[in-house]
Amino acid sequence: MTKQALLIQQLNAKMLAFASLQKVAPPPTGWIKAVRTALGMTLEQLGNKLSLSKQAAQAIENREKEGSLTLKALREAANALDMQLVYGFVPKDGSLDALIDRKARELATQIVLRTSQTMKLEDQENSPERIKKAIEERANVLKSEMPKMLWN
Repeated sequence: MTKQALLIQQLNAKMLAFASLQKVAPPPTGWIKAVRTALGMTLEQLGNKLSLSKQAAQAIENREKEGSLTLKALREAANALDMQLVYGFVPKDGSLDALIDRKARELATQIVLRTSQTMKLEDQENSPERIKKAIEERANVLKSEMPKMLWN
């Protein structure tokens, strides 16, 4: 197994743990305010734990709600609430393997159809079955080689 294949396998395993969490919607007020309110903590108390003013603590809550809070600030707020920040990535395709497969197929289709168009102009057109097989073969080569152009 190549180093890259091992890395993909390890990342897939880690990402799988986050897959079910992608359906969890954050509270409308943001996590910081929701947790603070649920705990009965005031903005002043949160500010004190963060060594900030009440207004600065409120600004942090607002920035989180807007999606403009840095990870560092979010981690510090979580710590002040006796929480732990957990974050991760989940591939839209379900796994890294599926993502790589999709990108390889897309690129293979472009390459094969471009070549097929040239052959058609030269009156040497391939059958749809042959084109499909060529796309599959090219996709397999692209998946094994993982060229940088796969991500263009």
